[in-house]
Amino acid sequence: MSLALHEISEANHRILNPFTDDKLMLLGSVCGVGPATSILDLACGKGEMLCRWAQSYGASGHGIDISEVFLRAAHERAVALQVTDRVAFTQGDAAAYRGAAGAFDVVSCVGATWIGDGVPGTIELMLPMVKPGGLLLVGEPFWIDPPPPEAHDVMRCGPDDFTSLAGTLERFSAAGTDLVEMVLADADSWDRYVAAQWWTLAKWLEANPDDPLAVQVRTFRDRSRWSHVAYGRRYLGWGVFVLRPSR
Repeated sequence: MSLALHEISEANHRILNPFTDDKLMLLGSVCGVGPATSILDLACGKGEMLCRWAQSYGASGHGIDISEVFLRAAHERAVALQVTDRVAFTQGDAAAYRGAAGAFDVVSCVGATWIGDGVPGTIELMLPMVKPGGLLLVGEPFWIDPPPPEAHDVMRCGPDDFTSLAGTLERFSAAGTDLVEMVLADADSWDRYVAAQWWTLAKWLEANPDDPLAVQVRTFRDRSRWSHVAYGRRYLGWGVFVLRPSR
């Protein structure tokens, strides 16, 4: 999925993952986020996690994202919530970002492990920047049940891209981390993330029928609907996993 399609389909989203506001705030609570907590968020999207945790818990944070559109929304959100003194955003490739060693209490990559070509590579990027005893937050899909073979083509993922919840735990362990907590999405979370995009895309198509991207947008909208109702809602889970370095 191209960056442009992400920006169009998620234009009305604040959280760019299948997470509700309640679950986002629960995650901050279980992680013990507070005024002394410094956070690095790789592929931060619109910065909702950093902005809300700064507002509610007093945390400070730095977000990196490649999308100028999303970062403009992140800055506007920081202004609206009056947290510009505690959060900052940088446009760039999250995979190439190298912060100071051990500089952050929390390093997160929520729903974007493609930056490291999967869980192991992403954790390898994150580990050097977290303080000893700090936390890694990884948002990642998993299979609730093994999907039928045709689901991989429809959902545009390889058979080994995701694994079961138990298999995901094994991937975390193999990457040198210990799973200490998790907050998982549910079917309603998925509906609010995916189905809400269909309305946004429909409105965009009505307003931009002659746009060069119109065919791609319509194809993406149609594929997203079929993928979700036929397979995603039944087979695909998602969660944010709270990890600590184990070595």
